[in-house]
Amino acid sequence: MTLGTEELLRLTVSALMSRAGERQGDLAQALGQAQAQVSRKQTGRQRWTLADVDVLAAHYGIGVLDLLAGPTHAATAYARSSGTDQTALAVATASAAVPRSEALSGPCVLCGQPATDAVEGMWQHLTSEECAEAAPPATAPEVGPQEAELAPVDAPQAPVEQSAAPEAPEPAPDAAPAPDAEAPAEAAPLVADRRRPAPAVDRSGAYASSYLVDRITARVQDVLNDHQGDVEVAEAALIKRAIPDVMDLFERSRVGGRYAHSKFPPTDEILKKKSQKGSDAIWEGRPKWRSKTVAAAIKSGAQYEVTGLDMNAAYLSAFKCWLPVGKLVEDESGAFDRKRSGVYLITPADWEHEDLPSPMGARQQPGPVWVPDPLLRTLLYCAEQGLCEAPVIHRAMLSGATESLLEKLRRALAESRSNAIAENDEIALTYVKSMYSKFVSTIGESSANTDIRRPDWMHIIRSKAFTNLWLKAYKAHTAGLTVVEMSGTDELHVSGNWQPVFPEGRALNQVKAKTTYTLGGSE
Repeated sequence: MTLGTEELLRLTVSALMSRAGERQGDLAQALGQAQAQVSRKQTGRQRWTLADVDVLAAHYGIGVLDLLAGPTHAATAYARSSGTDQTALAVATASAAVPRSEALSGPCVLCGQPATDAVEGMWQHLTSEECAEAAPPATAPEVGPQEAELAPVDAPQAPVEQSAAPEAPEPAPDAAPAPDAEAPAEAAPLVADRRRPAPAVDRSGAYASSYLVDRITARVQDVLNDHQGDVEVAEAALIKRAIPDVMDLFERSRVGGRYAHSKFPPTDEILKKKSQKGSDAIWEGRPKWRSKTVAAAIKSGAQYEVTGLDMNAAYLSAFKCWLPVGKLVEDESGAFDRKRSGVYLITPADWEHEDLPSPMGARQQPGPVWVPDPLLRTLLYCAEQGLCEAPVIHRAMLSGATESLLEKLRRALAESRSNAIAENDEIALTYVKSMYSKFVSTIGESSANTDIRRPDWMHIIRSKAFTNLWLKAYKAHTAGLTVVEMSGTDELHVSGNWQPVFPEGRALNQVKAKTTYTLGGSE
């Protein structure tokens, strides 16, 4: 029976794991990946990449061609490189070398130990209990699949006590004090790091943002070619492809990532829509505000020269936010942990500033309300600045969080956007905008995107866009400008000399002047 290259590689990896006395967790740590990723690759749900092949070969100290030549040849090469006894080698590779239809057993693709059952052509234990029974005695507790999904795999090798929480340990990125902090998050290990040192292999450029940018550029060119350069038809085709394309880019940006995020965790009732066209229980802080102070001054005869500023790519900028990695778990402690994210049931404090909008936005109903993580962080920041009292936290639905989950995707889309602007390429600019806006709008409960269901992410990203706008308003206020109006995700109207406060342009950290007008004075 002829085996395909993919299946042959999976057999080879199983044989080498068995020969080296490794578990899947050991191999995952050596490769800088999560155990869940290795499991998916060994069961055929995800492909081993060429970059993976390079790292696998380096890890086992054999050549790439030796690795791809089959389990027997690879194990022989491994034996030569490590001085392994040939008799032991024959025993270790016999089951992997025999075709599935003829072998009585083979190494389990999940744990690497002998298994007598095959599922879809792959030897494996049918239950986790069988894997546990087949495992050799371990000197340290193994990381379970759920823990491996959340635990950092490339953290420093300092052992740390495992979390006592009943759910999976949470990744612990370094805290950033301000809600708009730009420093990338780093994670601290939650379980003892048992990785064996691996050969130094440079994988930094394997899935860099430039690779994703090239894919975006190639997609635009291919669609233009398919439609013989008809810009309008090509643009419509690209917009139609925006959702699957951005999800593909997201998946590629996560290859080799520190965390394997949950795509379809259980959805709590507060995150479910009450009806098809209704909403759930989360308030994101959408603003719709006009200054009462300005309105009163105008009645008294004052005049204001106002500039309407537009924040560039507000949703794309909001990709830099703290997103929960796993499923949300209830927390009734009433405490705020910067290393976790989700949604909170709070009672916000009174807001007594008529010349500055509240971060809570246009909400009129008093009392407790569920809010996403960015809004709570901003309210706590306001309390630190003496603008209001801290909100009261009653309950929360939380998971371990990271600020870098969308970072590679954000950088790739931002770079593609900048390139399109520089080249006056409106079709590419429209395509990029469609991708990031539809990513946000469809990752919740949307039938248009079947690759993921994370309504908590949707609320958090949108709330981050609103709080970013509020922070711009607060910056204008503290710089002496008069804040006249704030609404939507990107609209801020100010009176005064705004150019020294906000750089003008089309970059993500710049603003555009959309309109100027006069309020008050003689009619």
